[in-house]
Amino acid sequence: MATPNPSALDGLELDYVRFYVGSLDTARDWLVRGYGLGERPLGDSGPDWATVRSIEIGANDVRFIFSEPLVEDHPGTAYVDHHGDGVSDIALRVSDAKAAFEAAVARGARPVAGPSRAGNVVTASIMGFGDTLHTFVEYPGGVPAPIAVNAEEPGALLEIDHFAVCVEHGHLDATVDFYRDVLGFELIFAETIAVGAQAMTTKVVQSKSGSVTFTLIEPDTSKEPGHIDDFLKDHGGAGVQHIAFTTNGIIEAVDVLRDRGVEFMGTPASYYADLLQRVVPEQYSVANLREQQVLVDEDHDGQLYQIFARSVHPRNTIFLELIERLGARGFGSGNITALYQAAERQRDHH
Repeated sequence: MATPNPSALDGLELDYVRFYVGSLDTARDWLVRGYGLGERPLGDSGPDWATVRSIEIGANDVRFIFSEPLVEDHPGTAYVDHHGDGVSDIALRVSDAKAAFEAAVARGARPVAGPSRAGNVVTASIMGFGDTLHTFVEYPGGVPAPIAVNAEEPGALLEIDHFAVCVEHGHLDATVDFYRDVLGFELIFAETIAVGAQAMTTKVVQSKSGSVTFTLIEPDTSKEPGHIDDFLKDHGGAGVQHIAFTTNGIIEAVDVLRDRGVEFMGTPASYYADLLQRVVPEQYSVANLREQQVLVDEDHDGQLYQIFARSVHPRNTIFLELIERLGARGFGSGNITALYQAAERQRDHH
């Protein structure tokens, strides 16, 4: 066999995100009706079309494939039985899927499916974290056009900013090593956050292209269980806890999405009462932020505004985040502490 080409993984970019779901109609309702994404049928193509029903949902640079398995012995059935609806594959676009697969396996990746071609697409898959795969995708005939949705519309989702991934205690460093050593990602951020009786460690890895970012989070099991522990229990192991979308004009976006029925997590009133002691918002007034329950954080590169939607899934697992960046490169860690302190003060006053 030829020596794997180490540069085969240099230019990888995010291609699509596959969800396995129990109901395609429910998933469509969640994202098409709620978030204004477009959809298109995938048709009866591919080797397993008779055993799974799939649609593509997306807008701009956001591309999801939702698949509802139709038979018991489909891998998606086992996935949904174990995890509920969730992200089963984060596909990575490459110029040569075979070379990328061989390079990744040579560096220690666990192979799942070797290179194969269906129509104008060549794919090959490796294991990522938990039960989540990474499929290398090559388009010899050219990348398909995205689903057209007006990027200028208020509330439009532009691209996936990052994936938040929960891993079991003791698995964080090995997961970071996998992305660095196998896929050539870089560690761009690391911190441990302790809030009250809970604590967690976060490490952020990003592809060289900047297109794929994973915020990897591990709970500290010597402390009291928190929402990371809840996710790992309810999801049945490591997986994608939330996906963050970038948007321009987050205040307007939240307004539009609320009108469509999207519910967001609330923020204690005391968060806004204390806000100016921590950060002075540049883009919006405190009144605007309070009205829409949007959070603000800053780092030495600028500010970011964020809000988390409530999970709509029966297990209360995966949910979505909206984020607007004004230069900031962090992930809102200041908000975790500020929210916790605000919630504690609010409890003390009751």
